[in-house]
Amino acid sequence: MRHLILSTLLLLGLIPAQAAPQPPLVEHQLAVHIDPATGTLEASDRLQLPAGLDDTLLLLDAGLTPTVGDETATLTPVGRRGHLTVYRLRHAGTGPLTLDYRGQIRHGLRRQIEGVGRDRQWSLGTISGDGIFLSGASGWYPLLPGQRLRFTLDVTLPAGWIAVSQGSGPGAAPESGRSQWRETQPQESIYLVAAPFTLYRDSSEGIATQVYLRAPDPALARRYLDATASYLRDYAERIGPYPYAKFALVENFWESGYGMPSFTLLGSRVIRLPFILHTSYPHEILHNWWGNGVYVDADSGNWSEGLTNYLADYWQRERAGTGLEARREMLKAYADHVHHGEDFPLSAFRARHDGGSQAIGYGKGAMVFHMLRRRLGDDTFDAGLRRFYADNRFRAAGYAELRHAFEQVSGTGLGEFFAAWAERPGAPTLALEGVRLEQHDGQIEVHGEIRQTQPGAPFPLHLPLRLALPDGSSRTVWIDTTEHAQAFGIALEQRPLALAVDPGFDVFRTLLPGETPVALGNLFGAEQGLILLPARAPAALLDGYRALAERWRSGHPGWRVALDSAFETLPEHGAIWLLGWENRHRATFEHAVPDPTAAPPTQRLDGLDSIVLTATRGEQPLAWLGTELAEALPALARKLPHYGKYGYLGFVGARAENRLKGQWPSGPSALTHRFAPAPQ
Repeated sequence: MRHLILSTLLLLGLIPAQAAPQPPLVEHQLAVHIDPATGTLEASDRLQLPAGLDDTLLLLDAGLTPTVGDETATLTPVGRRGHLTVYRLRHAGTGPLTLDYRGQIRHGLRRQIEGVGRDRQWSLGTISGDGIFLSGASGWYPLLPGQRLRFTLDVTLPAGWIAVSQGSGPGAAPESGRSQWRETQPQESIYLVAAPFTLYRDSSEGIATQVYLRAPDPALARRYLDATASYLRDYAERIGPYPYAKFALVENFWESGYGMPSFTLLGSRVIRLPFILHTSYPHEILHNWWGNGVYVDADSGNWSEGLTNYLADYWQRERAGTGLEARREMLKAYADHVHHGEDFPLSAFRARHDGGSQAIGYGKGAMVFHMLRRRLGDDTFDAGLRRFYADNRFRAAGYAELRHAFEQVSGTGLGEFFAAWAERPGAPTLALEGVRLEQHDGQIEVHGEIRQTQPGAPFPLHLPLRLALPDGSSRTVWIDTTEHAQAFGIALEQRPLALAVDPGFDVFRTLLPGETPVALGNLFGAEQGLILLPARAPAALLDGYRALAERWRSGHPGWRVALDSAFETLPEHGAIWLLGWENRHRATFEHAVPDPTAAPPTQRLDGLDSIVLTATRGEQPLAWLGTELAEALPALARKLPHYGKYGYLGFVGARAENRLKGQWPSGPSALTHRFAPAPQ
């Protein structure tokens, strides 16, 4: 969430291009009265400005009218920036000044398209009977660009409503309508979220744990309170002390996944998904160390999403024994969504706005930290995390500070590593060549060459080579290279069966044919494609398929929707979705399915109402969706873009509850060499 706000402020020109290393602090003492029914806010802010800041810009939402209660200060409107009014504040005094303001804030929900079939809602800020959402970007309190802040916040609402902000709170009896919050650590923004919540509280080692639900659900709250305590302990032990007085789960009134300092704002449907406790939830908790504990230096790239993804989402997969699959999925997402000419370095990543930016900022970012961990070792990597956190808590930091921390704990120069992986776009493409066995004095040696074939300079690589041996064991050798071509020789006591380069996908690189099978991500990541509707389907189904197709096509001019009857044969180029059991091209699709024995063929399977399969013709990705439940299609339209890593899926019922999911088996990789059997 902080990066959405940061992006908004950057676009509006409210943050200077070169931010000071230690911005001055503004003290806010806010007393706020809010009427959700009318969308009105009345506030008084007692401001203590930094010394010397007697002439500055100040911004408020254009729906608010301010007055200055101090004869030593003047406030003059000087223009507009988007939804904000810009004022010039002059203050001749040395003490605090009071700014009173009132008005309405009601910015509706907006839709942001992030990929084929994927979008999300967001708001600049709103006060309504459904709930209150106010971020710094909304301008609900006086914004002084380039400043950090501390605050106290006293909020009066109708009885039964509770306000949530960062820091410690909400007071002894918030259900009365009065909530009180205080944050003493330097902050980048003040959040105010409110609704008629049911509050559940606990504590973990001196840290308050809280859950705010829009309807009572003690069992759900208990699960989140217990999970919160567990994650706080785990991350504090690995990184350093938790930086805030509490962590709270707050239920939003639209579907969201926001991480604010000391709380997360998740949608009603999201918090009830069973897997969220082990995926998105630890991610949002960890952001209190990375992003909300150590701030992102906006000029040097958003490192926090990649590091948080690695230590939360990926770490959960590694603990579950599926780390290899998780790394391959990140490489595949990069291949599917980062198209020619759209790549950029990690130092240019600010926030996710589509599949490509997510594949770089989250996926490539996580893989770079994985490569650093493999290079330095687990203990040194964790020591680097602790050093980085201790040195930069509540300060802005970037890749330079990360490099410094890891160099200090490892005693190793990492300039070349960070220059290549943070400052350059792209990925290495590897080739294995000239593999041969040699025998010297009774010892077997494996020789060969690894080449980087991508355009441009080679990347520095710490690369694993795994040899499979006849006794069922294996041996892994790591080689370091900064060259286009790197020869290697490995001495063995047994004749090997096979040699594989990076078989566990430990290096961020281009996937080669055979290393990853076709999946839905190939379709949803394609810039151009065709969705073919079944002309012979019953009217209700045809209408449902058309609505699904139009939803996926919306915002993507490279995609077209047509009836299957418009084509005698399937076009041979571009991604293609076939919809419907009745689709005239289904037989063509079935011939392209990778392995009919590895997953269900396109026939009505017992217990499944909706089936999705993928296939390829050469390098052309294909997918087929068949259902007899027109009422299931809205749910499928919403859900399928989130199943990008799967090659086949099965669902039941109108709510499209998943009952079958899987990936097609991989084929042979060009980075694996199998040796001929020894002569008899």
